[in-house]
Amino acid sequence: MGKSLVIVESDAKSKTINRFLGSKFVVKASVGHIKNLPKNRLGVDIDNGYEPEYITIRGRGKIVKELKRLAGNADTIYIATDPDREGEAIAYHLASEISSSNTNIKRILFYEITKQAVRDAIEKPLAINEQVVEAQKARRVMDRIVGYQVSPFLWKTVYRGLSAGRVQSVALRLICERDEEIEAFKSEEYWQVGAIFNTPAGESFKSRLAKIKGKDPKLPDEATVKTHVAAIESETFTVSDIRTKRQERNPLPPYITSTMQQDAARKLNMSTKRIMSVAQELYEGIDLPEGRVGLITYMRTDSTRMAMTSVEEAREHIAESYGTEYVPAKPRIYKTKKSAQDAHEAIRPTSARRTPKALASYLSPAQLKLYTLIWNRFVACQMASAKVDMHALELTGGDYLFRTTGSEIIFRGFLQLYDMEKDADAGVILPVVKKNDTLDLQEVLPTQHFTKPPARFTESSLVKVLDQLGIGRPSTYALIITTLLLRKYIEKEARSLQGTDLGRAVYKILLQHFPNIFDVSFTAEMENELDQIESGEKDKKSVLDDFYTPFSKAMTAAMEKRDEIKESLQEGTDEQCPDCGKDLVVKWGRNGQFIACSGYPDCKYTKPLEEEVLETDEICDVCGASMVVKNGRFGRFLACSNYPKCKTTKAISTNVQCPEPDCQGTVVERQSKRGKLFFGCSAYPKCKFATWYRPVPVQCTSCANPYMEERQSKAKGAFRQCPKCKHTETLPSKE
Repeated sequence: MGKSLVIVESDAKSKTINRFLGSKFVVKASVGHIKNLPKNRLGVDIDNGYEPEYITIRGRGKIVKELKRLAGNADTIYIATDPDREGEAIAYHLASEISSSNTNIKRILFYEITKQAVRDAIEKPLAINEQVVEAQKARRVMDRIVGYQVSPFLWKTVYRGLSAGRVQSVALRLICERDEEIEAFKSEEYWQVGAIFNTPAGESFKSRLAKIKGKDPKLPDEATVKTHVAAIESETFTVSDIRTKRQERNPLPPYITSTMQQDAARKLNMSTKRIMSVAQELYEGIDLPEGRVGLITYMRTDSTRMAMTSVEEAREHIAESYGTEYVPAKPRIYKTKKSAQDAHEAIRPTSARRTPKALASYLSPAQLKLYTLIWNRFVACQMASAKVDMHALELTGGDYLFRTTGSEIIFRGFLQLYDMEKDADAGVILPVVKKNDTLDLQEVLPTQHFTKPPARFTESSLVKVLDQLGIGRPSTYALIITTLLLRKYIEKEARSLQGTDLGRAVYKILLQHFPNIFDVSFTAEMENELDQIESGEKDKKSVLDDFYTPFSKAMTAAMEKRDEIKESLQEGTDEQCPDCGKDLVVKWGRNGQFIACSGYPDCKYTKPLEEEVLETDEICDVCGASMVVKNGRFGRFLACSNYPKCKTTKAISTNVQCPEPDCQGTVVERQSKRGKLFFGCSAYPKCKFATWYRPVPVQCTSCANPYMEERQSKAKGAFRQCPKCKHTETLPSKE
């Protein structure tokens, strides 16, 4: 009996699986897809049921040849590509190539790379699921049609080289519409009223105005507030109600792809692309003393389902580590949302006994952070509920009711391991009073506020909205955001995503001329129909007809108006062309907007679009003229205002001395290859000091370090932190 051949997607996975199967198996990697649609043409036969034309990817020929050779010598071939649509498509293409060498081909699926899971899969082989393959084909065809027909339309209306994606364009629409909503937002003034009271025992505490004549207070301006403050100060306040209510807080379900991306982006400050890359490493295997082991289950899933063996192991670990009181009477089972495919388990550790602490020395910092997040969430989901007492104290005086609230944790339960968002009332201790006690009003504290616009999307919040709306699937969220950033349709500032001028121009064109195709509900419905192909409820042709018929009509109408659209994108100027006298206009080009002659192509005069010049107090070392801030391909820099006579430039300094010992450089603004702002030493490459946070020449009041760093978080807002002792200082609001 000959050896069996197991084909996986990656070398990392092949090394892990090879250890489990032993000498009777040969494990080889296909290194991803071996076939794709051609690059230089549509590659879809629209008149023949939208059949795609797949060709071998350049550079994959040697791999295919080697797999055929190994298949010819093998007893059985097991294709063990990822358990999703892309993996099934790869399996289908591999089978079609190697079937000429050996027809004994099996498909195996496992959702965690452990010895038991791999061996169980070998013992229960399957056939390739052609319905899943058809669903992947339909998605690929849909995306190819949009890409190869809308992109040339953008070339003719904006500039050559642009591209459009079916799902990415909907995500771009969400980001740009949020930008417009923020810009159109008009802030409104409102006031809140607090007060300080003394109890009969002399204890002081704060309270907040909750009701005026039984209704929520509406305090739009200072004049209204002053009237109420005067009335409040004339009232006598007594304790009208004291309430304590015991609540149970239940743990969150284990992670699915979207919730893992949201949490890791928010808590670990990782991009969605980085999150999925690190998760892939944990899934494919890490070298441990017992050998290479996959540490988490498959990371592309929309199901909260868990294997009962893993649940029982978690419950045993909880009892041993925290005590039996932390184990609920019955295992927790979480409902998966109706729209989920439910093809795979939730994301969980392959063994709850592999604690983050035990694995710390074997994992990179990023791997350890993500594994800890996944492990904590999974184990916590099987722990007992937390018990919290919610306290409320109400004070009444005439028409006014003040309320003070607080919470007290009686039993931590799952919070012992996985603490959720901080409760604003947590730790607030209520004063000792009795009902009908009369209180002494010490001071009324009115505060002015202004309504704020909705926050810009972050990667975390965008993934949440895409998931809620049914746009894309777990495997596509990271790719959607990465693609928009690479195309420069959006940019990332701190953690916020916002549309660029180019992205907004593309969004407006697509929205105006393809309103249905790039509609949120239409795109979500297409995702549902792809799922129905996979389940066998619909066939590929009918779904693609639903998509292509309206798209084709919109495409034809848009192409007829392309010259009109191109002209509408041009902005007029007050200048005339120095070569021919015709009006100059602002146009789009590969490097952004520029000024050109309206007489093109007869007149080819162009010049750069003048930027707003930001003057500085810096003086040019060469000619003595003032320096100005300019933008270049490597970010902001200082340039002599006497340009082009003087071409002196230098980096923008933060006025902070480089903290490295014996270095005489200063910390200056720099830009990474991906366009992200960071701060590094002016003596680079001799000194390689760098930080992502802007240093400011403010001495730390705690340890006297000569500089601090400006940071920002959702919880704290803008603040400074000392890089040496971690002391923080809150910055004043910029309102």
